[in-house]
Amino acid sequence: MRRMLFRGTGVALITPFKKDGSIDEQKLRELVDFQISNGTEAILPAGTTGESATLSHPEHQYVMEIVLDQADRRVPVIVGAGSNSTREAISLTIHAKSIGADGVLSVGPYYNKPTQEGFYRHYAAIAEAVDIPIVVYNVPGRTGSNIAAETTIRMAEEIPNVYAVKEASGNVPQMMEILRGRPADFAVYSGDDQFAFTLIALGGDGIISVVANQVPKLFSDMVRYALAGDLENARKLHYKLLPLMNANFIESNPIPVKASLAMMGMIEEVYRLPLLAPMESTRAKLKEILNELELIQVPAK
Repeated sequence: MRRMLFRGTGVALITPFKKDGSIDEQKLRELVDFQISNGTEAILPAGTTGESATLSHPEHQYVMEIVLDQADRRVPVIVGAGSNSTREAISLTIHAKSIGADGVLSVGPYYNKPTQEGFYRHYAAIAEAVDIPIVVYNVPGRTGSNIAAETTIRMAEEIPNVYAVKEASGNVPQMMEILRGRPADFAVYSGDDQFAFTLIALGGDGIISVVANQVPKLFSDMVRYALAGDLENARKLHYKLLPLMNANFIESNPIPVKASLAMMGMIEEVYRLPLLAPMESTRAKLKEILNELELIQVPAK
């Protein structure tokens, strides 16, 4: 019987950099504390939102270790350990296990465009190599190929280490097929903030969120209301936060969310190429929304 890694809100944590481009360990530790103190149920570092594609392997491991150390078992830490190379994914997963991660988030192989059998064998190989809970991450908009509902259900039924899926296909019928066919001990998390309310209402278990970087309390409150069946209060918060959820994807994630956190005084606004600072129109829109949510401190006169 699989245990649920978390039920509620997991944050896909950004990676803060210093002006020289190096990882800002102090800010990363502060972000972990900010999330935990505001009700986030799990932290997921070194994923897409954490700019994992531009982290070297030592940096990737360093981010994992910092977050695990700072979280100090207060909440589960599920580290990004995916790759389009099965061997590389196994290597990252071995390291995650060795440092005490609660699980790994393993993205569907990108660029290669495997068949459905290829997806299955990729995850089966990781599970056979490392005894650690695996959250499959299906994000076809990033990877170029979709893990079908039938394949997700097959993995849930046949690979004991596969504990959950982060479903970011944007395909509600596919999500419903997974929810309808999954084993009872297999968790389904939304991978898109704007679908969290919908997925939970359909029977899902929570969200791995981008917007929780900016508004962990409001968003985790929304998710908790939805999970408790209080759809009226959940709906109110969903629509309150919807403009920010949408604005976070005006440009490629995590550009808007990092710009927002810099406006909120929480990090330096530093990206790694090929990501750049947002256009001024994006910045103006973000500032307007953040002001409406009272997330930007106005200096006292």
